Amino acid sequence: MAVRLIVTFKAKVGRGAQMAAAFGPAAALVRQEKGCEQYEMFQSADNPETLVLLERWTTPEDLEVHGEAMRARGPSPTAAFRDEGAPPTVERFEV
Repeated sequence: MAVRLIVTFKAKVGRGAQMAAAFGPAAALVRQEKGCEQYEMFQSADNPETLVLLERWTTPEDLEVHGEAMRARGPSPTAAFRDEGAPPTVERFEV
């Protein structure tokens, strides 16, 4: 069974575009991971400080391996642009 994650981030005021740009290189690496069917970030047209990451993984195990890989890579390249007062929200769906 595939797994879909919808992760919503809030960027610091005026930093949404920079956050989206910083995400690009890391996303390219993740898209090459086993089981990654989608890994894309979208910036809201109505609220540029809101960004949504859509992830889809072939199996829960592939998602687990991805999580381990992310922890091993260290700090996220988007961390400097995130609004620390609004932690990301994560919704998980089985598809």
